[in-house]
Amino acid sequence: MSSIDPRHSLFPEWLRKALDGLYLAAGWLAGIFLVAIFLIMLSLSAGRPLGIDVPAGDDFTAWCMAATAFLGLAHTFRSGELIRMGLLIDRFDGASRKLIEIACTAIGAAAISYFAWYAIEMTVFSWRFNDVSMGVIAVPLWIPQFGMSAGLTILAIAFVDELVHLLFGGAPRYEKPKAESPDEIIERVMESGV
Repeated sequence: MSSIDPRHSLFPEWLRKALDGLYLAAGWLAGIFLVAIFLIMLSLSAGRPLGIDVPAGDDFTAWCMAATAFLGLAHTFRSGELIRMGLLIDRFDGASRKLIEIACTAIGAAAISYFAWYAIEMTVFSWRFNDVSMGVIAVPLWIPQFGMSAGLTILAIAFVDELVHLLFGGAPRYEKPKAESPDEIIERVMESGV
């Protein structure tokens, strides 16, 4: 039996810290965009009775929502909160479970990398052709598209990071350990993290 922690990374410590920092920073950025949505919606709601118009407020809210959704994906994945095929995977043990985990992570890495590639390509084309929004305020489209491209790219990095970890014998770091007490089960249900 090995004394190596199966959740330990095979990457050098500086790279592991950089990757974890990247995922955390993306999560914080998603949170900042969420606060921006709140502030824009608040100014839109409070501005109407006061006769204050927020030009293109709906557009900016939608762009912040897209940035929130995509930038938060990698941190959500690494925190074990991303929706997974747990009902299927939990039915297996040992080598078959490990193989299914690797296959699912490989498929996820391939799919996310595909989407990230085309999101980056779309953003670059918008920048090259100086494409602008059709709303009240003409905003270069690459700016709101960048949040989606960055979020998908960071998620692809997280999937590849996890795939390499699994291929070299590590335990999945994206799933939470099994609950050991009834109180812990209730707490996870309340947090909706079961």
